[in-house]
Amino acid sequence: MRKKVYVYLLLSGGIYLLSAHTLRKSDVRIDGEPSRPSLEKVFSKINQEVLENSRAYETLTEATQKIGHRLTGSTNGSRAEEYTYNLLKQYGYSDTQYAPFEVESWMRDTVTLAVVPNKSDNFRDVEVVSLAHSPVEAHVQGEIVDVGNGLEGDFAAVKDKLKGKVALVNIGLSAPTKGARNLHRSEKTALAIQHGASGVIMVNLVPGNVLLTGTASVTGKLIPIPSVCISSESGQEIRKWMQAEKNLHALIDMANVSKKIRARNVIATLKGTKYPEEKIIIGGHLDSWDLATGAIDNGIGSFSVLDIARTFKALKIKPKRTIEFVMFMGEEQGLLGSRSLVEDLKKTGQLDNVRYILNLDMTNDPSGLNAFGRSEMMPFLTEIGETIKLVEPAFQNTISNQAGLHSDHQPFMMEGVPVVGMSGHLERNVLDCYHANCDNMKLVNKDQMKNTVRYSAMLLYALANADEIPTRRMDDAKTREFLIAQGLRTPLQIANEWRWKE
Repeated sequence: MRKKVYVYLLLSGGIYLLSAHTLRKSDVRIDGEPSRPSLEKVFSKINQEVLENSRAYETLTEATQKIGHRLTGSTNGSRAEEYTYNLLKQYGYSDTQYAPFEVESWMRDTVTLAVVPNKSDNFRDVEVVSLAHSPVEAHVQGEIVDVGNGLEGDFAAVKDKLKGKVALVNIGLSAPTKGARNLHRSEKTALAIQHGASGVIMVNLVPGNVLLTGTASVTGKLIPIPSVCISSESGQEIRKWMQAEKNLHALIDMANVSKKIRARNVIATLKGTKYPEEKIIIGGHLDSWDLATGAIDNGIGSFSVLDIARTFKALKIKPKRTIEFVMFMGEEQGLLGSRSLVEDLKKTGQLDNVRYILNLDMTNDPSGLNAFGRSEMMPFLTEIGETIKLVEPAFQNTISNQAGLHSDHQPFMMEGVPVVGMSGHLERNVLDCYHANCDNMKLVNKDQMKNTVRYSAMLLYALANADEIPTRRMDDAKTREFLIAQGLRTPLQIANEWRWKE
């Protein structure tokens, strides 16, 4: 079917109609993007290659079995770096490199939590795990103050009661206020520190006695007070006891290990043919916490990136822009690997060359694309999604436009670099094992992981091969405006990462 298209020329003082002609929709280019038939042909090849030859699930299975967890700074973390380095070499990336950086590593040792009424020997021991970046040694005794969901208003309501006390805080939102946006556990810990708390007890709201770990530090450095996690059931028991007893106290004893270590991002490069100085970065964090094997967080993301790299080599794809496939380390301990890479790019004057970053963090079975607040990219991404849908009708092409924090895209976004995401989903039972000891291969769906690989590979190709991309890196002033518009100023201020003076 042919459509009539009118072409206008905008000049100072008016808009002028130049001509009218007819075009097929397949002839239309959006901001330099290759025509739909051209993309569809390559997308079909990507689709077939991944469906027939994907190694994402198999390599993740092998890594979880042979390596286990992938904690940054541990022997296992180093083995994971070497495993992915060798895999990328095997796939044909002869220039695969380590990008080392120095970090303050953190590893748990021992922790106990006891709850007792004031002036009583009626102790109750509670099962507990330390949250990362808690002190190397801590011995805290203090009255428990319930701060509920731990949002700013919740802390404000008990601000005169919390100094020297132990804050009891939900990790999630229990009976959330309409429109309320949850804070990260590190931001809630930061608020507790600001209000003078001597310790923090985080309540995991997932049923089933699930203990969750993760960092309690917004900076990746040690915090001055202990922060621990207990199960939903333990939280309910403590709150019932608090209603029956006044001045219920918590006793927290912990020891941890912290020391300087060198970790390594792993980077493989596919050189661009037409715009080799421009980069599209696709990455996922390789590291995981140590309670389990990190199959979901973030094996499904990082090993999908590896398989996308394999797919491009298998199809002998030669993109117009350079693509860098990055295995980030240190994400769980404060986005340390991505921060290091951004600093390296700034020092070498290459940050402007990064046209886009696609970060796969627990990305699974995508149904659409996320423009991450860049409204000018919506037509571009919509067209890409429609082309994916032609190849695979099951792809829904739901377009979202919301930026977020707390993964390896953040350091890039904070410098104005455009970010794009894949909008996927995970079942509730899978999400409940986030950062917990049940995060293993039993949760991974092989077919859904293939979907992540093939759809993300198609998006990556479209970005790397577009004649023009409708957006560029923002300057500092526009970045500030962007973050405010996305509702991110408050969490960044809590995290002491808001660099602008009001």
